[in-house]
Amino acid sequence: VQLQASGGGLVQAGGSLRLSCAASGRTFSIRTMGWFRQAPGKEREIVATIYWRGGTTYYADSMKGRVTISGSNAKDAVYLQVNSLKPEDTAVYYCAASSVGVAVTLISRFNYWGQGTQVTVSS
Repeated sequence: VQLQASGGGLVQAGGSLRLSCAASGRTFSIRTMGWFRQAPGKEREIVATIYWRGGTTYYADSMKGRVTISGSNAKDAVYLQVNSLKPEDTAVYYCAASSVGVAVTLISRFNYWGQGTQVTVSS
């Protein structure tokens, strides 16, 4: 499985971005897709995930109310709408996919990773 993320950029505080991630290859093996982020000097953290079976979503507490994760009908793409951006949202945002058969949120359970897309929020 290959993942290609896009949609990052420079945005002013209070603005919005929509990140996209396209999956290719053995996409039929994917059960969960998600977004994670890593700020400079910090560990990678979860933002949101979507479990294809039933469309179950998970959001990090720090992001609830400001982000929405969604997927394509073909289950080969995932999107992240981020609103009311803050300077502390500045990070590299990574798309990831898991072939584990149940809904997962642990970083270690995601076995496919995209290259990341930079999001920079100016104050």
